[in-house]
Amino acid sequence: HVQLVESGGASVQAGGSLRLSCDPSGYTDRDSMTWFRQAPGKEREGVAAITSDGGTAYADSVKGRFIISRDNADNTLWLEMNSLEPEDTDIYYCGADHSRRTAPQALAAPYAYRYSGRGTQVTVS
Repeated sequence: HVQLVESGGASVQAGGSLRLSCDPSGYTDRDSMTWFRQAPGKEREGVAAITSDGGTAYADSVKGRFIISRDNADNTLWLEMNSLEPEDTDIYYCGADHSRRTAPQALAAPYAYRYSGRGTQVTVS
């Protein structure tokens, strides 16, 4: 049974930083994982993706500010968020499945992930 649990979201001022974590209980594959964000009633947006060999991809809106990383020992996933902007306000989710996508492919397919958690709220003011 796979269960993803996101944490680390908070309310911060613009220019601040946060570090999100994703605990992927039961997920043992070496496929790509991703962070995406979605507010209620809005489209989902891929934020960052990473493969088990360290390949990464980022949305243009976060490039240079966010860093995705992963512990291949247990698939724990992180998203370091710097220079936060009000436009980054959203619910952030991690995603995983059993498809062998490259990081750019994973970033472009935020609806394709079989597993995701309940999300963690990030608010920037």
